[in-house]
Amino acid sequence: MLDFRMPGNLERGRQKIEWAQTHMAVLDGIRRRFEVEKPFQGLTISAVLHVEAKTAALALALQAGGAEVHLAAGNPLSTDDDPVAALVDAGIETYAVKGESIAEYNAGIAAMLEADPDIIVDDGADLVALVHTKRKDAGRVRGSTEETTTGITRLRALEKSGKLLFPAIDVNDAEMKHLFDNRYGTGQSTIDGILSATNLLIAGRVAVVAGYGWCGKGIAARLRGMGADVIVTEIDPVRALEARMDGFRVQRMLDAATHADLIVTVTGSTGVVGAEHFRVIKDGCILANSGHFDVEVSRTDLEGVAISHRSVRPHVDEYAFADGRKVYLLGEGRLVNLAAGQGHPVEIMDLSFSLQALSAEHIAKHGRSMSPKVHAVPTELDREVARAALAPFGIQIDERTDAQREYAASWELGT
Repeated sequence: MLDFRMPGNLERGRQKIEWAQTHMAVLDGIRRRFEVEKPFQGLTISAVLHVEAKTAALALALQAGGAEVHLAAGNPLSTDDDPVAALVDAGIETYAVKGESIAEYNAGIAAMLEADPDIIVDDGADLVALVHTKRKDAGRVRGSTEETTTGITRLRALEKSGKLLFPAIDVNDAEMKHLFDNRYGTGQSTIDGILSATNLLIAGRVAVVAGYGWCGKGIAARLRGMGADVIVTEIDPVRALEARMDGFRVQRMLDAATHADLIVTVTGSTGVVGAEHFRVIKDGCILANSGHFDVEVSRTDLEGVAISHRSVRPHVDEYAFADGRKVYLLGEGRLVNLAAGQGHPVEIMDLSFSLQALSAEHIAKHGRSMSPKVHAVPTELDREVARAALAPFGIQIDERTDAQREYAASWELGT
Protein backbone atom coordinates (compact mmCIF):
# COMPACT_ATOMS: atom_id res chain seq x y z
CA MET A 1 0.00 0.00 0.00
CA LEU A 2 1.23 3.49 -0.78
CA ASP A 3 2.43 5.53 2.17
CA PHE A 4 -0.23 8.23 1.99
CA ARG A 5 -0.58 10.68 4.86
CA MET A 6 -3.87 10.56 6.78
CA PRO A 7 -4.31 14.04 8.26
CA GLY A 8 -8.12 13.93 8.37
CA ASN A 9 -10.28 13.76 11.47
CA LEU A 10 -12.42 10.61 11.54
CA GLU A 11 -15.38 12.02 13.46
CA ARG A 12 -15.50 15.22 11.44
CA GLY A 13 -15.35 13.11 8.29
CA ARG A 14 -18.32 11.03 9.38
CA GLN A 15 -20.28 14.18 10.20
CA LYS A 16 -19.52 15.74 6.81
CA ILE A 17 -20.58 12.57 5.00
CA GLU A 18 -23.75 12.34 7.08
CA TRP A 19 -24.62 15.96 6.21
CA ALA A 20 -24.12 15.21 2.51
CA GLN A 21 -26.15 12.00 2.62
CA THR A 22 -28.98 13.80 4.41
CA HIS A 23 -29.30 16.14 1.41
CA MET A 24 -28.77 13.51 -1.30
CA ALA A 25 -32.19 11.91 -1.36
CA VAL A 26 -31.90 10.42 -4.86
CA LEU A 27 -28.59 8.69 -4.21
CA ASP A 28 -29.85 7.51 -0.81
CA GLY A 29 -32.75 5.74 -2.50
CA ILE A 30 -30.35 4.10 -4.95
CA ARG A 31 -28.04 3.06 -2.09
CA ARG A 32 -30.92 1.41 -0.22
CA ARG A 33 -31.88 -0.55 -3.35
CA PHE A 34 -28.24 -1.52 -3.92
CA GLU A 35 -28.06 -2.90 -0.36
CA VAL A 36 -30.84 -5.35 -1.21
CA GLU A 37 -30.02 -6.22 -4.83
CA LYS A 38 -26.17 -6.20 -4.66
CA PRO A 39 -25.64 -5.44 -8.39
CA PHE A 40 -21.85 -5.19 -7.93
CA GLN A 41 -21.35 -8.36 -5.92
CA GLY A 42 -17.89 -9.76 -6.70
CA LEU A 43 -16.88 -6.73 -8.79
CA THR A 44 -14.13 -4.18 -8.25
CA ILE A 45 -14.75 -0.50 -8.96
CA SER A 46 -11.87 1.96 -9.27
CA ALA A 47 -12.81 5.64 -9.17
CA VAL A 48 -10.75 8.77 -9.76
CA LEU A 49 -12.80 11.70 -8.48
CA HIS A 50 -12.62 14.85 -6.38
CA VAL A 51 -12.59 13.24 -2.96
CA GLU A 52 -14.84 14.98 -0.48
CA ALA A 53 -18.05 14.28 1.44
CA LYS A 54 -20.37 14.09 -1.57
CA THR A 55 -17.98 11.72 -3.36
CA ALA A 56 -17.82 9.63 -0.19
CA ALA A 57 -21.61 9.21 -0.38
CA LEU A 58 -21.21 7.76 -3.90
CA ALA A 59 -18.36 5.46 -2.87
CA LEU A 60 -20.38 4.14 0.07
CA ALA A 61 -23.41 3.57 -2.17
CA LEU A 62 -21.29 1.50 -4.58
CA GLN A 63 -19.85 -0.41 -1.63
CA ALA A 64 -23.38 -1.05 -0.36
CA GLY A 65 -24.08 -2.64 -3.75
CA GLY A 66 -21.41 -5.26 -3.10
CA ALA A 67 -18.46 -3.64 -4.86
CA GLU A 68 -14.88 -3.58 -3.67
CA VAL A 69 -14.28 0.15 -4.08
CA HIS A 70 -10.94 1.89 -4.61
CA LEU A 71 -10.76 5.69 -4.78
CA ALA A 72 -8.09 8.20 -5.79
CA ALA A 73 -7.99 11.98 -6.09
CA GLY A 74 -8.85 13.56 -9.43
CA ASN A 75 -6.99 16.76 -8.51
CA PRO A 76 -4.12 17.46 -6.06
CA LEU A 77 -5.98 20.33 -4.39
CA SER A 78 -9.58 19.11 -4.37
CA THR A 79 -9.47 16.60 -1.51
CA ASP A 80 -11.16 17.12 1.86
CA ASP A 81 -9.03 15.10 4.26
CA ASP A 82 -11.75 14.43 6.88
CA PRO A 83 -14.03 12.32 4.64
CA VAL A 84 -10.93 10.40 3.48
CA ALA A 85 -10.35 9.26 7.07
CA ALA A 86 -13.97 8.11 7.27
CA LEU A 87 -13.77 6.26 3.96
CA VAL A 88 -10.62 4.41 4.97
CA ASP A 89 -12.29 3.47 8.26
CA ALA A 90 -15.24 2.13 6.25
CA GLY A 91 -12.92 -0.17 4.31
CA ILE A 92 -12.60 1.84 1.10
CA GLU A 93 -8.99 2.04 -0.04
CA THR A 94 -8.49 5.76 -0.71
CA TYR A 95 -5.43 7.52 -2.08
CA ALA A 96 -6.04 11.23 -1.62
CA VAL A 97 -4.74 14.06 0.54
CA LYS A 98 -5.20 17.80 0.21
CA GLY A 99 -2.16 19.34 -1.47
CA GLU A 100 -0.62 16.01 -2.50
CA SER A 101 2.43 16.10 -4.72
CA ILE A 102 2.21 15.28 -8.42
CA ALA A 103 4.07 12.06 -7.64
CA GLU A 104 1.43 11.11 -5.04
CA TYR A 105 -1.35 12.10 -7.42
CA ASN A 106 0.05 9.86 -10.17
CA ALA A 107 0.72 7.05 -7.71
CA GLY A 108 -2.90 7.15 -6.56
CA ILE A 109 -4.21 6.78 -10.10
CA ALA A 110 -1.71 3.99 -10.75
CA ALA A 111 -3.04 2.20 -7.66
CA MET A 112 -6.52 2.30 -9.17
CA LEU A 113 -5.18 0.44 -12.19
CA GLU A 114 -3.35 -2.07 -10.03
CA ALA A 115 -6.66 -2.92 -8.35
CA ASP A 116 -7.61 -4.52 -11.70
CA PRO A 117 -11.09 -2.99 -11.85
CA ASP A 118 -14.16 -4.38 -13.53
CA ILE A 119 -15.68 -0.88 -13.72
CA ILE A 120 -14.06 2.56 -13.85
CA VAL A 121 -15.75 5.71 -12.55
CA ASP A 122 -13.74 8.62 -13.93
CA ASP A 123 -13.57 12.41 -13.82
CA GLY A 124 -11.38 13.72 -16.64
CA ALA A 125 -10.56 10.26 -18.06
CA ASP A 126 -7.22 10.12 -16.27
CA LEU A 127 -7.64 6.48 -15.26
CA VAL A 128 -8.99 5.46 -18.67
CA ALA A 129 -6.01 7.18 -20.28
CA LEU A 130 -3.65 5.23 -18.03
CA VAL A 131 -5.34 1.95 -18.97
CA HIS A 132 -4.82 2.76 -22.63
CA THR A 133 -1.13 3.58 -22.19
CA LYS A 134 -0.01 1.14 -19.49
CA ARG A 135 -2.35 -1.83 -19.86
CA LYS A 136 -3.67 -2.03 -23.38
CA ASP A 137 -5.22 -5.44 -22.85
CA ALA A 138 -7.58 -3.54 -20.49
CA GLY A 139 -7.50 -6.36 -17.95
CA ARG A 140 -11.06 -7.25 -17.07
CA VAL A 141 -12.58 -3.77 -17.48
CA ARG A 142 -16.24 -4.00 -18.50
CA GLY A 143 -16.58 -0.28 -19.05
CA SER A 144 -16.28 3.20 -17.59
CA THR A 145 -18.40 6.19 -16.73
CA GLU A 146 -17.28 9.78 -17.29
CA GLU A 147 -18.83 13.01 -16.01
CA THR A 148 -16.68 15.85 -17.41
CA THR A 149 -16.52 17.60 -20.76
CA THR A 150 -12.74 17.19 -20.77
CA GLY A 151 -13.00 13.47 -20.14
CA ILE A 152 -15.58 12.97 -22.88
CA THR A 153 -13.35 14.85 -25.32
CA ARG A 154 -10.52 12.43 -24.54
CA LEU A 155 -12.80 9.40 -24.84
CA ARG A 156 -14.19 10.52 -28.19
CA ALA A 157 -10.66 11.01 -29.48
CA LEU A 158 -9.90 7.39 -28.54
CA GLU A 159 -13.14 6.24 -30.15
CA LYS A 160 -12.47 8.19 -33.35
CA SER A 161 -9.01 6.65 -33.67
CA GLY A 162 -10.43 3.17 -33.09
CA LYS A 163 -8.38 2.73 -29.92
CA LEU A 164 -11.10 2.74 -27.24
CA LEU A 165 -10.87 -0.66 -25.58
CA PHE A 166 -14.20 -0.84 -23.76
CA PRO A 167 -17.59 0.92 -23.61
CA ALA A 168 -17.74 4.28 -21.84
CA ILE A 169 -20.96 5.94 -20.69
CA ASP A 170 -21.12 9.69 -21.26
CA VAL A 171 -22.66 10.88 -18.00
CA ASN A 172 -21.57 14.45 -18.75
CA ASP A 173 -24.06 14.96 -21.56
CA ALA A 174 -27.05 13.41 -19.82
CA GLU A 175 -29.75 16.02 -19.28
CA MET A 176 -29.77 15.53 -15.52
CA LYS A 177 -26.03 16.20 -15.49
CA HIS A 178 -25.12 19.06 -17.79
CA LEU A 179 -28.32 21.05 -17.34
CA PHE A 180 -27.85 21.09 -13.58
CA ASP A 181 -24.28 20.16 -12.56
CA ASN A 182 -22.56 22.20 -15.27
CA ARG A 183 -24.90 25.19 -15.13
CA TYR A 184 -26.11 25.49 -11.53
CA GLY A 185 -23.33 23.55 -9.83
CA THR A 186 -20.35 25.14 -11.58
CA GLY A 187 -22.08 28.51 -11.59
CA GLN A 188 -22.55 28.62 -7.82
CA SER A 189 -19.42 26.78 -6.72
CA THR A 190 -17.08 28.85 -8.90
CA ILE A 191 -18.36 32.04 -7.29
CA ASP A 192 -18.02 30.37 -3.88
CA GLY A 193 -14.36 29.55 -4.58
CA ILE A 194 -13.55 33.05 -5.82
CA LEU A 195 -15.22 34.70 -2.81
CA SER A 196 -13.61 32.31 -0.33
CA ALA A 197 -10.17 32.98 -1.77
CA THR A 198 -10.43 36.76 -2.13
CA ASN A 199 -13.19 38.13 0.15
CA LEU A 200 -13.73 40.79 -2.54
CA LEU A 201 -16.89 42.33 -3.97
CA ILE A 202 -18.27 41.09 -7.29
CA ALA A 203 -20.67 43.98 -7.86
CA GLY A 204 -19.31 46.70 -10.13
CA ARG A 205 -16.41 44.64 -11.46
CA VAL A 206 -15.79 43.78 -15.09
CA ALA A 207 -15.83 39.98 -15.18
CA VAL A 208 -14.72 37.99 -18.22
CA VAL A 209 -15.97 34.43 -18.72
CA ALA A 210 -13.95 32.43 -21.25
CA GLY A 211 -16.24 29.83 -22.80
CA TYR A 212 -20.03 29.84 -23.10
CA GLY A 213 -20.87 26.18 -22.76
CA TRP A 214 -23.19 25.08 -19.97
CA CYS A 215 -20.57 25.81 -17.32
CA GLY A 216 -19.82 29.24 -18.77
CA LYS A 217 -23.52 30.04 -18.98
CA GLY A 218 -23.96 29.25 -15.30
CA ILE A 219 -20.95 31.32 -14.23
CA ALA A 220 -21.89 34.30 -16.42
CA ALA A 221 -25.47 34.34 -15.15
CA ARG A 222 -24.42 34.29 -11.52
CA LEU A 223 -21.75 36.93 -11.96
CA ARG A 224 -24.34 39.17 -13.60
CA GLY A 225 -26.77 38.38 -10.79
CA MET A 226 -24.21 39.65 -8.28
CA GLY A 227 -23.80 42.94 -10.13
CA ALA A 228 -20.80 42.31 -12.38
CA ASP A 229 -20.44 43.73 -15.89
CA VAL A 230 -19.93 40.43 -17.74
CA ILE A 231 -18.00 39.90 -20.97
CA VAL A 232 -17.91 36.52 -22.72
CA THR A 233 -15.06 35.29 -24.93
CA GLU A 234 -15.65 32.42 -27.35
CA ILE A 235 -14.21 30.61 -30.37
CA ASP A 236 -17.58 29.18 -31.46
CA PRO A 237 -19.63 31.73 -33.44
CA VAL A 238 -22.93 30.08 -32.46
CA ARG A 239 -22.17 30.29 -28.75
CA ALA A 240 -20.81 33.81 -29.18
CA LEU A 241 -24.09 34.86 -30.77
CA GLU A 242 -26.04 33.08 -28.03
CA ALA A 243 -24.07 34.96 -25.37
CA ARG A 244 -24.79 38.27 -27.09
CA MET A 245 -28.49 37.52 -27.33
CA ASP A 246 -28.45 36.55 -23.65
CA GLY A 247 -27.38 40.13 -23.02
CA PHE A 248 -23.64 39.80 -22.52
CA ARG A 249 -20.88 41.70 -24.26
CA VAL A 250 -18.74 39.44 -26.46
CA GLN A 251 -15.09 40.26 -27.14
CA ARG A 252 -11.77 38.67 -27.95
CA MET A 253 -9.71 37.80 -24.88
CA LEU A 254 -6.96 40.16 -26.05
CA ASP A 255 -9.42 43.05 -25.96
CA ALA A 256 -11.28 41.97 -22.81
CA ALA A 257 -8.10 41.48 -20.76
CA THR A 258 -7.26 45.18 -20.97
CA HIS A 259 -10.20 46.14 -18.74
CA ALA A 260 -10.97 42.91 -16.84
CA ASP A 261 -11.09 42.93 -13.06
CA LEU A 262 -11.75 39.18 -13.03
CA ILE A 263 -11.19 36.47 -15.65
CA VAL A 264 -12.71 33.00 -15.23
CA THR A 265 -11.73 30.31 -17.75
CA VAL A 266 -14.05 27.37 -18.34
CA THR A 267 -13.21 26.01 -21.79
CA GLY A 268 -11.50 22.64 -21.37
CA SER A 269 -8.71 23.95 -23.60
CA THR A 270 -5.14 25.14 -23.01
CA GLY A 271 -3.47 28.55 -23.04
CA VAL A 272 -6.73 30.50 -23.00
CA VAL A 273 -4.96 33.26 -21.08
CA GLY A 274 -1.30 33.40 -22.09
CA ALA A 275 1.71 35.64 -22.66
CA GLU A 276 0.04 37.98 -25.17
CA HIS A 277 -2.75 38.65 -22.68
CA PHE A 278 -0.39 39.16 -19.73
CA ARG A 279 1.39 41.90 -21.65
CA VAL A 280 -1.80 43.99 -21.78
CA ILE A 281 -3.83 42.70 -18.82
CA LYS A 282 -5.33 45.22 -16.43
CA ASP A 283 -3.43 45.90 -13.20
CA GLY A 284 -4.97 43.97 -10.31
CA CYS A 285 -6.84 41.44 -12.45
CA ILE A 286 -7.87 38.24 -10.66
CA LEU A 287 -7.40 35.00 -12.62
CA ALA A 288 -9.49 31.91 -11.86
CA ASN A 289 -9.97 28.63 -13.69
CA SER A 290 -13.01 26.37 -13.46
CA GLY A 291 -12.01 24.00 -16.27
CA HIS A 292 -10.82 20.51 -15.39
CA PHE A 293 -7.06 20.88 -15.89
CA ASP A 294 -4.70 23.64 -14.75
CA VAL A 295 -3.69 24.62 -18.28
CA GLU A 296 -6.28 27.23 -19.21
CA VAL A 297 -4.38 30.05 -17.50
CA SER A 298 -0.79 29.40 -18.58
CA ARG A 299 1.38 29.47 -15.48
CA THR A 300 4.42 28.91 -17.66
CA ASP A 301 3.69 32.11 -19.57
CA LEU A 302 2.75 33.95 -16.41
CA GLU A 303 6.01 33.04 -14.72
CA GLY A 304 7.89 33.99 -17.89
CA VAL A 305 6.36 37.47 -18.02
CA ALA A 306 6.39 38.19 -14.27
CA ILE A 307 9.52 39.33 -12.44
CA SER A 308 8.38 37.94 -9.09
CA HIS A 309 5.53 36.19 -7.39
CA ARG A 310 4.44 35.49 -3.83
CA SER A 311 1.52 34.07 -1.86
CA VAL A 312 -0.59 36.90 -0.42
CA ARG A 313 -3.52 34.86 0.94
CA PRO A 314 -4.39 31.17 1.08
CA HIS A 315 -5.06 30.15 -2.54
CA VAL A 316 -4.01 33.59 -3.89
CA ASP A 317 -0.63 34.09 -5.63
CA GLU A 318 0.44 37.58 -6.68
CA TYR A 319 2.50 37.95 -9.87
CA ALA A 320 4.31 41.26 -10.41
CA PHE A 321 5.38 42.57 -13.82
CA ALA A 322 8.30 44.86 -14.66
CA ASP A 323 6.02 47.85 -15.33
CA GLY A 324 4.47 47.63 -11.87
CA ARG A 325 1.26 45.80 -12.82
CA LYS A 326 0.16 42.85 -10.71
CA VAL A 327 -2.26 39.98 -11.27
CA TYR A 328 -3.58 37.41 -8.83
CA LEU A 329 -3.90 33.70 -9.66
CA LEU A 330 -6.35 31.68 -7.56
CA GLY A 331 -5.80 28.07 -6.53
CA GLU A 332 -2.63 27.68 -8.62
CA GLY A 333 -4.85 27.78 -11.70
CA ARG A 334 -6.58 24.55 -10.70
CA LEU A 335 -10.34 24.13 -10.28
CA VAL A 336 -11.13 27.17 -8.16
CA ASN A 337 -14.40 25.76 -6.88
CA LEU A 338 -12.56 22.87 -5.23
CA ALA A 339 -9.09 24.32 -4.66
CA ALA A 340 -10.52 27.32 -2.80
CA GLY A 341 -14.17 26.32 -2.24
CA GLN A 342 -16.28 23.33 -1.26
CA GLY A 343 -17.21 22.14 -4.73
CA HIS A 344 -20.70 21.86 -6.15
CA PRO A 345 -23.74 22.14 -3.87
CA VAL A 346 -24.77 18.85 -2.30
CA GLU A 347 -28.14 18.63 -4.08
CA ILE A 348 -26.46 19.09 -7.47
CA MET A 349 -23.97 16.29 -6.87
CA ASP A 350 -26.87 14.12 -5.75
CA LEU A 351 -28.06 14.20 -9.37
CA SER A 352 -24.65 13.67 -10.98
CA PHE A 353 -23.54 10.90 -8.63
CA SER A 354 -26.90 9.16 -8.93
CA LEU A 355 -26.31 9.03 -12.68
CA GLN A 356 -22.80 7.72 -12.06
CA ALA A 357 -24.15 5.00 -9.78
CA LEU A 358 -26.90 3.95 -12.19
CA SER A 359 -24.52 4.04 -15.16
CA ALA A 360 -22.04 1.86 -13.27
CA GLU A 361 -24.88 -0.57 -12.55
CA HIS A 362 -25.77 -0.56 -16.27
CA ILE A 363 -22.18 -1.49 -17.11
CA ALA A 364 -22.19 -4.23 -14.47
CA LYS A 365 -25.25 -5.77 -16.11
CA HIS A 366 -24.65 -5.03 -19.80
CA GLY A 367 -21.02 -4.00 -20.25
CA ARG A 368 -19.92 -7.29 -21.79
CA SER A 369 -22.46 -6.92 -24.61
CA MET A 370 -21.84 -3.21 -25.27
CA SER A 371 -19.57 -2.12 -28.11
CA PRO A 372 -16.29 -0.28 -27.32
CA LYS A 373 -17.53 3.24 -27.98
CA VAL A 374 -18.93 6.24 -26.11
CA HIS A 375 -22.55 5.55 -25.14
CA ALA A 376 -25.22 7.98 -23.98
CA VAL A 377 -26.80 7.42 -20.59
CA PRO A 378 -29.96 5.39 -21.24
CA THR A 379 -32.94 7.76 -21.31
CA GLU A 380 -34.81 5.75 -18.70
CA LEU A 381 -31.98 6.29 -16.19
CA ASP A 382 -31.97 10.04 -16.85
CA ARG A 383 -35.73 10.18 -16.28
CA GLU A 384 -35.48 7.97 -13.18
CA VAL A 385 -33.16 10.49 -11.56
CA ALA A 386 -35.37 13.40 -12.62
CA ARG A 387 -38.51 11.84 -11.14
CA ALA A 388 -36.74 11.04 -7.89
CA ALA A 389 -35.32 14.58 -7.69
CA LEU A 390 -38.81 16.11 -7.90
CA ALA A 391 -40.04 14.23 -4.83
CA PRO A 392 -38.25 16.34 -2.16
CA PHE A 393 -39.90 19.45 -3.67
CA GLY A 394 -43.33 17.86 -3.35
CA ILE A 395 -43.82 18.29 -7.10
CA GLN A 396 -46.19 16.14 -9.11
CA ILE A 397 -46.36 16.34 -12.89
CA ASP A 398 -48.89 15.32 -15.51
CA GLU A 399 -48.71 12.12 -17.50
CA ARG A 400 -49.84 11.54 -21.06
CA THR A 401 -53.36 10.24 -21.49
CA ASP A 402 -54.00 7.19 -23.63
CA ALA A 403 -55.25 9.48 -26.37
CA GLN A 404 -52.08 11.57 -26.23
CA ARG A 405 -49.93 8.43 -26.41
CA GLU A 406 -51.85 7.23 -29.46
CA TYR A 407 -51.53 10.67 -31.06
CA ALA A 408 -47.77 10.73 -30.47
CA ALA A 409 -47.41 7.19 -31.79
CA SER A 410 -49.26 8.10 -34.96
CA TRP A 411 -46.72 10.83 -35.70
CA GLU A 412 -43.83 8.48 -34.97
CA LEU A 413 -45.28 5.95 -37.41
CA GLY A 414 -45.91 8.65 -40.01
CA THR A 415 -49.66 8.00 -40.08
